[in-house]
Amino acid sequence: MTRHYFGTDGIRGTVGESPITPDFVLRLAHAVGRVLQRDDPHPVVLIGKDTRISGYMLESAMESGFSSAGVDVVLLGPVPTPAVAYLTRAQRASLGVVISASHNPFADNGIKFFNAQGAKLPDDWERAVEEALDAPPVWASASQLGKARRLSDAAGRYIEFCKSTFPVDLTLKGLKIVVDAAHGAAYHIAPQVFHELGAEVVEIGCQPDGFNINAGCGATHPQALVQAVQAHGADIGIALDGDADRLLMVDAAGRLFNGDELLYLLADDRLGRDEVVPGVVGTLMTNIAVELALQRRGVPFVRAKVGDRYVLESLLERRWTLGGEGSGHLLILDKHTTGDALVSALQVLQAVVRSGQSMADLLRDLHLFPQVLLNVRLNPGVDWHASPSLKRVVAEAEQALAGQGRVLIRPSGTEPLLRIMVEAQDAQLAQHWAHTLVQAIQS
Repeated sequence: MTRHYFGTDGIRGTVGESPITPDFVLRLAHAVGRVLQRDDPHPVVLIGKDTRISGYMLESAMESGFSSAGVDVVLLGPVPTPAVAYLTRAQRASLGVVISASHNPFADNGIKFFNAQGAKLPDDWERAVEEALDAPPVWASASQLGKARRLSDAAGRYIEFCKSTFPVDLTLKGLKIVVDAAHGAAYHIAPQVFHELGAEVVEIGCQPDGFNINAGCGATHPQALVQAVQAHGADIGIALDGDADRLLMVDAAGRLFNGDELLYLLADDRLGRDEVVPGVVGTLMTNIAVELALQRRGVPFVRAKVGDRYVLESLLERRWTLGGEGSGHLLILDKHTTGDALVSALQVLQAVVRSGQSMADLLRDLHLFPQVLLNVRLNPGVDWHASPSLKRVVAEAEQALAGQGRVLIRPSGTEPLLRIMVEAQDAQLAQHWAHTLVQAIQS
């Protein structure tokens, strides 16, 4: 069965357009409640949200939908996505719900779910919900309606969890850290975490008004953080996205470090402390320099499809711990069940503090390859897989790169586009083969 509403990370879209409308969200919550009751006659669901103005509307609709199915609701208010995952597990709830469109602008919103263990749910569960959406509703009687309450100290509980992942023998005293929360869900949480561990904190992107989430700030616009770090003479900058599951970092010199670099730093730090790193999972887009550097350290590297849920699936299948994406989604499964920007930042900071070295020093042996990314619009019905000329050019490119570069061609999941990526140590070589591949596709 094909999923009609669920994408790679829940359901997302523009507010006021299907499916992000209050009537659909009410029906969705009712359907989810019916699915939950197959295994639990008295489910309890936690609902968190980011700072978008539409969150109030969707939260109310979702609360009504669950109540109408006889499901109790606990409202968390604005908290990061990973906070919902943690609190769902800590509160022994049946399900965690996040109302957020992550790094998208304020006009978008979305719904995603965590199971009772704080992990994302499989495709089969999403298909079951879609089947329930097509079935007639079964309204609970007045005596069986779900109840709602608010968890008033949700933020405080999550702050303590984040702090618990930082070594008790270390402190952030002496560090000045700029924290950019993207005017998002961690605006009142991220500064507290680093402050309570001893850092001097400079806040930017921590004044949400319902409309400014991700607007010119945060992990999608890191230049604001670079400028703030330099202006304040800070040691480190930390950029989150709107729901605080994505992380980028900046050092005192204003150098920006992406998810690929931070993932390697985490693996390298563990190896330096004689911990076993059985393997690392990246994605099809992870820079090949990370793969080659890990191979030199004797660490296997596996590529999953693009999307942190696929990285998670691959880690769980192999019982590995570390994985991530260049966009800044980092998974550290011995610290949390899902990607958590604050927990990831603390793991990087403990490496910096323990070693007494900067991030640049810790990454001195990693040199990312230049990547060239191009999009080619496809005409309807074109079967690019069957093109003999494209196959020939791909083979020529791979031979020319000779294991010191990569070619990746993949269709967009949202537009009629082919995405072309070429990596090589020589930037001009990458440019040449990327444009040659585009010409082959267009012909």
